[in-house]
Amino acid sequence: MITVAHVFKSVTDSTGTLDILRDIDFTLKVRETVAIIGASGSGKSTLLSIIAGLDTPTRGTVTLAGQDLFAIDEDARAALRAQKVGFVFQSFQLLGNLTALENVMLPLELAGRKDARRTATEMLARVGLSERLGHYPKVLSGGEQQRVALARAFVVQPAVLLADEPTGSLDFATGEKVMELMFDLNREWGTTLVLVTHDPAIAARCERRITIEAGQAR
Repeated sequence: MITVAHVFKSVTDSTGTLDILRDIDFTLKVRETVAIIGASGSGKSTLLSIIAGLDTPTRGTVTLAGQDLFAIDEDARAALRAQKVGFVFQSFQLLGNLTALENVMLPLELAGRKDARRTATEMLARVGLSERLGHYPKVLSGGEQQRVALARAFVVQPAVLLADEPTGSLDFATGEKVMELMFDLNREWGTTLVLVTHDPAIAARCERRITIEAGQAR
């Protein structure tokens, strides 16, 4: 499903060149779950952005569902993300002027789905938020906002889910519930999961762990 082949990422400024990632190389199968772990600033989130095609490597290639991400232009990458990829972020990234239902409907509407309202309603019920359809993010708890984000990510039935510290803004108990739900949905939908985390307990729930240390994978 995902092949990361000899990926390097460097940035240059007035102080010189900083190597963020150095020769990252791995392959993920369909339905596989992997945790990318490492210290803060090790390059975990940069790697996730490159896998998503949101950032470009200095060298190397990333293939997603058989497509070389950097052999196509940004519009084509955006179209591929819309079809194949779901995202869950630490900061939820919900649109504040949209209700929970409207946030989950949005990717379906962008895809031209006629059943967006019904499908989004069913997905919010799946994550236990049937009573919150008309609520705006500002009146939802952190855990509820992250469940809306999960519903939005899974509603398009993505082939790949990319999650960046999804419990980072939540207390321990709420984070545990959110992770349980995420892994349940992942199994149910057969998604390939790439999870960036600093939490060893969360990482241990994945089939594989890739540690990024000084820009290199081990």
